[in-house]
Amino acid sequence: MAYASKKEEESGLSSYYNNKTTIIQEASVFNDSPISPRKCRALLTRIVYLLYIGENFSSQEATRLFFGTTKLFQHKDSALRQMVYLAIKELATTAEDVIMVTSSIMKDMQPNSEVIYRPNAIRALCRIIDPSMAQGVERFFKAAIVDRTPSISSAALVSSYHLFPHAKDVVKRWVNEAQEAVNAKSSPSLFGGSSGGYLNFGSSSSSNNGYQPIPSTSCITQYHALGLLYLIRQQDRMAVTKMIQQLGGGKSGAGTTLKNGMALCMLIRYAAKVAEEDPNVQKQILDLLDGWLRHKSDMVNFEAARAICEMKNINATQLTKSIAVLQLFLSSPKPVLKFAATRTLASLALTHPASVAACNVDLESLIADPNRSVATYAITTLLKTGNEASVDRLMKQITGFMSEISDEFKVIIVDAIRSLCLKFPAKHVSMLAFLSGVLRDEGGYDFKRAVVEAMFDMIKYIADCKEQALSHLCEFIEDCEFTKLSVRILHLLGVEGPKALQPTKYIRFIYNRVVLENATVRAAAVSSLAKFGVNAVDPGLRRSIGILLNRCLDDVDDEVRDRAAMFLKVFKEKPLADAYVKEESVFSLAALESKLVAYISDPSASAQPFDSSSIPKISRAQLAAEASRPSTLDTIAAPITRTNASPPPPTAAETQSIYAQQLAEVPELAEYGPVLNSSAKPVQLTETETEYQVTCVKHIFKEHIVFQFNVSNTLPDTVLEQVSVIMQPQTESALTEDFIIPVPTLTASTSPSIVYVSFSRDSSEEYVTASFQCGLKFVSKELDPSTGEPEEEGYEDEYQLEEVELTAGGDYIMPSYSSFSSEWERLRSGSTATETFSLAAMESIKAACDSIIEILNMEPLGGTEVPTSPSVHTLQLSGLVTGGGGKVLVRCRMTFAKGQGVTLELGVRAEQESACALVVSAVSG
Repeated sequence: MAYASKKEEESGLSSYYNNKTTIIQEASVFNDSPISPRKCRALLTRIVYLLYIGENFSSQEATRLFFGTTKLFQHKDSALRQMVYLAIKELATTAEDVIMVTSSIMKDMQPNSEVIYRPNAIRALCRIIDPSMAQGVERFFKAAIVDRTPSISSAALVSSYHLFPHAKDVVKRWVNEAQEAVNAKSSPSLFGGSSGGYLNFGSSSSSNNGYQPIPSTSCITQYHALGLLYLIRQQDRMAVTKMIQQLGGGKSGAGTTLKNGMALCMLIRYAAKVAEEDPNVQKQILDLLDGWLRHKSDMVNFEAARAICEMKNINATQLTKSIAVLQLFLSSPKPVLKFAATRTLASLALTHPASVAACNVDLESLIADPNRSVATYAITTLLKTGNEASVDRLMKQITGFMSEISDEFKVIIVDAIRSLCLKFPAKHVSMLAFLSGVLRDEGGYDFKRAVVEAMFDMIKYIADCKEQALSHLCEFIEDCEFTKLSVRILHLLGVEGPKALQPTKYIRFIYNRVVLENATVRAAAVSSLAKFGVNAVDPGLRRSIGILLNRCLDDVDDEVRDRAAMFLKVFKEKPLADAYVKEESVFSLAALESKLVAYISDPSASAQPFDSSSIPKISRAQLAAEASRPSTLDTIAAPITRTNASPPPPTAAETQSIYAQQLAEVPELAEYGPVLNSSAKPVQLTETETEYQVTCVKHIFKEHIVFQFNVSNTLPDTVLEQVSVIMQPQTESALTEDFIIPVPTLTASTSPSIVYVSFSRDSSEEYVTASFQCGLKFVSKELDPSTGEPEEEGYEDEYQLEEVELTAGGDYIMPSYSSFSSEWERLRSGSTATETFSLAAMESIKAACDSIIEILNMEPLGGTEVPTSPSVHTLQLSGLVTGGGGKVLVRCRMTFAKGQGVTLELGVRAEQESACALVVSAVSG
């Protein structure tokens, strides 16, 4: 039951009249003799009203009212009996011993009982009975489901739907009756009528003679029956597909037995879900949906059109008919049809803007629609499908009604403009003027954040508007009530301001924040000022910044004072400035978390300080990309996913933590120490369709290498025993096999299970690369179908797996961001190597870059992974080598000549000689 606000009491009857205590006292009217139907109906109405507005009855109070209500079964008044069932149904969830009233309810459920309150009895019984009693009332429900009266049949179907989660096996046996209800051609009325009129108010006759159902054409029973059928069959995709084909009515849709519009809409949704789960039937489903586009009901037409528009991998030709239907709805006099059509077209424009462009003329006529929700979606669709020439005209039209719509729709429009300015950068002047105007308007945090982020993107991607956008943001923080936005803008000013032609014009706005704002904003302003001071070319500007920071030393907040003191110290020492202000890289948070978890989990590690040198770094741009929120335009206007939301894949840190936990549970590996590195992704060693599936993960320890094989048995009638993996190195390697930890028993239900193979490294300083031939060895036994136990005798078998390779890039080197020029100079005194290679097979410099990055698994720097010239290019790479190998940088100078391929000069600088040799061997090998 949906609860309304309790404040609604003030607009209804008096608070005394609807007081819970008063009602419980007046419940004595149920014991009067003779019973007064009028008084009892009025009191039951007040009870149900209190339940509706959220009044809580204690178990004792609910039980008292419940059994007082059951005494009214003595009276035959139809309207009173209906009210009794409504009260019983609502009180049943709180009252105790409610099952005692079952026999009274079942008397009114008899198939030969022609009374108006039989549907009420069915609904009440569903709430009353225990799931174990479902089998006892099975015949009553079966009879009611196929009853010729729609109200009775619908009540039985809906009750069965609610009973299904508690008594699945019983309700599944009612599938034939539900199928019969779906196929019913015509039925009498939804409401039964008696001589006293509908609900018999004002009548206290004890007879129900004259009960004559009025004919009805709604066929609502089909909608309820279809829902129950799908609930029963939802785990059987073939059965659902067959049901859709049977009820679909062929390609034209004319042969369907479904007459109810809601039932057809439900069938369309089931069909769309089947097409999404099984692409093989997509063409058949598409033919059915095309037929429903010509149905006489607007609701069915729209549902079919929307289902087609939301299908995956659909082309422009297949969209033509559905877009034509939606285009007709755009000119409909019904606001709901216009809203539905514009919202669907706005979603479709994200993926098929060219197809939606055919509706632009109709959409432009909706910009002035009195329904601002329709106008908003029309505008956002036009912004996605329009051309550069229409931008200025659209911007003028948008400005006119921004003040008339809610923040939610303002966000949609701002995000559409955000995408448009990146699409047409030449029109940035009008769009920036619009954004700066709405930034001064009233609005909530989400709206202001959307505008600010749109400006951030313009600053980042459109260089011509950078200074103007920064000036608008400076004006905004003068009167910004949102601390988070002020902090973000101050950070951006600190990054972009020093690069401007006149950086001094921003300092006044930043220092005003130190004087006027709260502690959080003041601290951000201090950091922003420091960036101006460190990056300033003019010594006079640096001195001015120092004076301002000295004033901050007297701030009342600790954070502000500490930041000011630190940055004053940084000004005096260039290495500190490079490390704390100019540094463009940060630790990879996922890798940092993984290393910290391993450090805390290892008791022996606490004797040594935490070593951060082995943690890879990423650029600030990469960090921002990882943490960036999706565009509101993408989330609000995107098609709704019909399938259950799958959990997101585990992060790198979560994956490493899972591996560490698995390894910690193996006693034989306890002495190996912390894991230096684990494979980012398991390597597939078998085809995905085979009966045995194996993946491999490699774990690098200081003195050992452990291969983890995840083995799955997909045969339900076979058990594998003594499962192990035999590894043979193809060449001599500096590895010695220690042991194999096999899986004793492997069945389909216990898959996947893990086989470990451990090798010792002959030298912990040497980075061993090798290739291994692998085979899965096991004893196969059949399962006895009668007992489920494996047979005593089995046979030994081997299954050949793909080769497992221990490589430099995949297993020893991790990508790590750094500032190439400064690090390259720093490593001048370290280990260096230069080799020249002829890559004759490479067809372009881009192919050579991709191949080198894949082999070395290093971080490309400065966008050098994308060549700017087809003949000459320099690729810069950075990485970390596990096990104390330290930082390694690679400079690849390449030239390309047609017919000769790519000539590569490989320059390597590293902190360790072994790391330098590892990179050279990886490329040469």
